Amino acid sequence: MAFTLTKNTRIGWIGTGVMGVSMAGHLRRAGYELNVYNRTEAKAEPLLNAGAVWKDTPGEVAANSDIIFTIVGFPEDVEEVYFGDNGIISGIKDGSLTVDMTTTAPSLAVRISEELSKKNVGAIDAPVSGGDVGAKNGTLSIMVGGEKQDVDAIMPLLDLMGKNIIYEGKAGSGQHTKMCNQITISGTMIGVCESLLYGHKAGLDLEVMLAAISGGAAGCWSLNNLAPRIVEGDFEPGFYVEHFVKDMEIALAEARRMDLALPGLALVHQLYKAVEAQGYGRKGTQALALALDHINNVSR
Repeated sequence: MAFTLTKNTRIGWIGTGVMGVSMAGHLRRAGYELNVYNRTEAKAEPLLNAGAVWKDTPGEVAANSDIIFTIVGFPEDVEEVYFGDNGIISGIKDGSLTVDMTTTAPSLAVRISEELSKKNVGAIDAPVSGGDVGAKNGTLSIMVGGEKQDVDAIMPLLDLMGKNIIYEGKAGSGQHTKMCNQITISGTMIGVCESLLYGHKAGLDLEVMLAAISGGAAGCWSLNNLAPRIVEGDFEPGFYVEHFVKDMEIALAEARRMDLALPGLALVHQLYKAVEAQGYGRKGTQALALALDHINNVSR
């Protein structure tokens, strides 16, 4: 049975972190009834103040919602939210739909889809890219896997959160596409950070330098959005280092499963592990500059 979206559709939202709280906020402002759960209730306060209703467990969210969105931290968090005691599966209703927007293992997305299909429940995997800026502005890129008819049904909701929404194919395809995204970003971040270190050592005005190279072939999202933060000494998270490390480890594990070598990704993973070791795991991914700065003993 295909899912049908109406103005009376009740939406459940699990995960109100840096990105989730903004993404759910777009749905609430569009007038949808919103049931929310987060491990730390205080992080849901902006949504509760806007009229969302708190639920005590993921299962309670599922029991009181027609479509349930999840965006949590790690694959083990997804496992707990869906399959744990009082998880989504314990409360889900026939004909409902779930949308996991966490970046997690493609194999887990397939497992969720297979298990929920036994309950006549649809499952979509829809990881995102664009960081806190994209979440706040509703301009995320969203990579979507699952049954096409279900994806088409909820497109008005995805349109509230993103501007580049691409259907990738069957369950797990969204997650595989997100791995491609993270592999690309990982290599890009080395270039961004090393160019700033080089420019600093050469005595350039970094803002002027960035204005020059961002308009040419080097132009990219990371250069436009994260390089200025590095110059300003702002390493607060739009996306956590520890979550980026998790994503790279998923991609490396999937690559091994496919008998594929990705030496560039392996190098970046090791550098970001050094960032974590230096205590910056809860900083933004631009904190790679701090690790490279440390390696080169270059003071900003």
